[in-house]
Amino acid sequence: MEFIADNDSHPAYDQDGGSITELDSTPQSQEAEAALLGALLYDNEVYHKISQIIQAKHFYNPVHVRIFDAIARLIETGRLADAIVLKNRFSQDETLVDIGGVEYLALLLDNAPPSSTAPEYAKLIFDLAMRRELIRLSDMIKANATDPDSEANAQAQIIEAESQLYNLAELGGTQQGFVDFETALVASIEMMSAAFSRDGNLSGISTGLIDLDRQLGGLHKSDLIILAGRPSMGKTSLATNIAFHVAKHFKKEKDENGIEKTVDGGVVGFFSLEMSSEQLATRLLAEESRVSSHHIRRGDITRAQYEEIREAADKIIQIPLHIDDTGGLSIGALSARARRLKRQRGLDCIVVDYLQLLTGGAGMNSSANRVQEVSMITQGLKALAKELDVPVLALAQLSRQVEQRDDKRPQLSDLRESGSIEQDADVVMFVFREEYYLSRTEPSEDDVAAHEEWMGKMEKLHGKAEVIIGKQRHGPIGTVALSFQPSLTKFGNWVEEDYAGGGGGSAF
Repeated sequence: MEFIADNDSHPAYDQDGGSITELDSTPQSQEAEAALLGALLYDNEVYHKISQIIQAKHFYNPVHVRIFDAIARLIETGRLADAIVLKNRFSQDETLVDIGGVEYLALLLDNAPPSSTAPEYAKLIFDLAMRRELIRLSDMIKANATDPDSEANAQAQIIEAESQLYNLAELGGTQQGFVDFETALVASIEMMSAAFSRDGNLSGISTGLIDLDRQLGGLHKSDLIILAGRPSMGKTSLATNIAFHVAKHFKKEKDENGIEKTVDGGVVGFFSLEMSSEQLATRLLAEESRVSSHHIRRGDITRAQYEEIREAADKIIQIPLHIDDTGGLSIGALSARARRLKRQRGLDCIVVDYLQLLTGGAGMNSSANRVQEVSMITQGLKALAKELDVPVLALAQLSRQVEQRDDKRPQLSDLRESGSIEQDADVVMFVFREEYYLSRTEPSEDDVAAHEEWMGKMEKLHGKAEVIIGKQRHGPIGTVALSFQPSLTKFGNWVEEDYAGGGGGSAF
């Protein structure tokens, strides 16, 4: 039995296992696939050299797909993967019978190349698989562009094509398809193990706020997290604090295969649709230098404060926090820019300030109402979180009905266009500062008793904020106390002892 040569007239097997007798111009190399499988059967250690390069789906011959998948599963569970073990595994497999049964496994082993050549074969197989995907993708783009009945305009088709190309470049394929339960279970156990071995037992990215991390378990990959509040509650400040902490603690290491992975913090993409990048930078500079952002903007600082600001700038100038302050972005444009950032610089977390300033894009019907548009936006943000496998923290405004209640603590029904936001989000949080509302109810000083009572309440609430978790798919709801320093627009961990002593909590 001979191996099948590259793209010549020798017999091959199509994607359904059928024989091909005519010329097959599809980019593929049956010989390279057979050689790599032979090397794996001869030396299982080869798998650890090529597992980061290639997956079963990258093989062209469906029989080779099944053989590689079986080898990978055996090796990953610590078992031997040789011809005898595979013979038992495929004893009832009719597909293997079609190409010669167990004799084919023996032939693969007999023709095994030196183990040192395996990575080169893997790279060739991967490259050919990417070429096949490019052909399929270009055919799809052409079909959509020439379809007179297509409802998607050119811009929408470009965004979709860019998404597909990103997936191809980043993930080695444009279609995920079904994932078997064993694969999903292994991923779940790996996440648990990482959380168990990490300080604080976090399975997600730390926010830098101890009690909030304890309640959420950190910011989880693929989650859409909504942070909502009324104006002046500090939602932008809190989101900026979290983004700054994530970027400042960014650390990556190489694993045993030489692949760089983020081990702490992360690269942050901050879409600021309301504030300019300069304003955000000023806030972060104030937080790091502990000089009021108001004084920094006015230049009303001492020589000593100037030096502190310079030192703070030197410390944080290299952090991987990327700000896009383009106003009026569509959800499609935001997604495209996030994909580009991940491809070029890496990306571990996305912040959007704020959700209601996004648009549905040109494909949105002009007669559609705002609720439908927000629904499209939240669905797009959730899809982006899953596609890029990063947490998306999106800020949202609350409706004015909060102001009309005696108890002004926000609830889910206060979200503007709340149905779609609440439905699509994995976590919904609200920022609330009772001090803000109480400060606007100061009684007349002529009423001494009432004024003293008000002063007592103000003192008790000074520097205190709350994050109310109104929805969480993966854990409990509840309220987390935080400290807040208005002059630095900075949230921190709430410590009751510090409050009692007038410190207002410790910042992170």
